[in-house]
Amino acid sequence: MARIDYYFATLSPYCYLAGTRLEDVAAKHGATINYKPFDLAQGFGRTGGVMPQDRHISRIEYRAQELPRQAKKLGMPFNLKPAHWPTNGAPSAYAIIAAQNAGGGNLGLLVHAITRAVWAEDKDIAQDDVIRGCLSEAGFDPALADSGLLQGAETYARNLEEAVEAGVFGAPFYLVDGQRFWGQDHIDDLDLFLQGKL
Repeated sequence: MARIDYYFATLSPYCYLAGTRLEDVAAKHGATINYKPFDLAQGFGRTGGVMPQDRHISRIEYRAQELPRQAKKLGMPFNLKPAHWPTNGAPSAYAIIAAQNAGGGNLGLLVHAITRAVWAEDKDIAQDDVIRGCLSEAGFDPALADSGLLQGAETYARNLEEAVEAGVFGAPFYLVDGQRFWGQDHIDDLDLFLQGKL
């Protein structure tokens, strides 16, 4: 059975646009998903990337066109300039780590609820009430927002180190059987790889 290491950032618009398509692909192939939230800003700094606001104007303008196009293509609501971005993504990442350790809910739905809160609902995912709401929506105990913070911080930091070591330089990023897939627009390629066609 294949295992997909899924590196993602709760503040990434592209992780939001991934929706739950990864979970659909994994279910189709009987694969498991290892959810690995990491600090994308730190990852950029260590792998030659540049934060969106610091990029050349041509890249900034392209991003401003591409994100709404992708959202429209996927039929997903999207706000290019959300009210609470950037914000502190660590608390939501810690909650995802705690939920993965606790079990009992739908992790894919949790990740999507958190990213949707940023990019479609103008919510601040650094706020405990927002995180609790997302945990509840995904079938987890909302008290997980307040538990395992030390373990969450340690795992979050370790995920960054593992991401850099594994060649991850953006998000969403999917690794399976030594193959790397970058971007929500490559989920179909991941599907084809798991079918043995790539």
